[in-house]
Amino acid sequence: MNAGEALLVAGMLHLGFQATVTGVVYPALSDVGDDDWARAHDAHSRRITRLVAPVYLLLAGACLWVLVAGPYDALLLAAVSGAVLSGVTTMAVAAPTHGRLGRGRTSSAVRRLLAADAVRLVGALVCAGCSLLWFVG
Repeated sequence: MNAGEALLVAGMLHLGFQATVTGVVYPALSDVGDDDWARAHDAHSRRITRLVAPVYLLLAGACLWVLVAGPYDALLLAAVSGAVLSGVTTMAVAAPTHGRLGRGRTSSAVRRLLAADAVRLVGALVCAGCSLLWFVG
C-alpha cells in the first residue's frame, strides 16, 4: 500500500463515519427533548469519542504520509485539504460546541453544531472523492 491508497482507505472510512453522524446520529440527538438532553448528550459524547479518535488518527496519519512521501499530486493535495477542513472544523467549532451543549442545550448551539457538521461532511466528501479520482485515474 502506498500513501495515496492509505488516504483513499482512511478517507472512505471517514466519509462513512461522517455520513452516519450527519444522517443518523445528529438528527436523533437533535430530537431529544430538553428534559432528557443532559443524559443523552453525555451518553453521545462518551460513545462517539471511541469512534472519532481512531478515525481521525488514521486520517491524519494518511494525510501526513501523503505530504511526506511526495511527489505532490493535485488530487491528493485536494484530498488532504478536505481532511484538514473536517479536522479543523471539528477542533475549532464542533468540539467546543459540544462542550457548550454539555452545560445545557440552546437552539443556537445546536444550529452551530449542525452547521459545523455540514462543513465536516463536505470536507469528508472532498477527501474521499479526490482520493478516489486519484486512484482510478
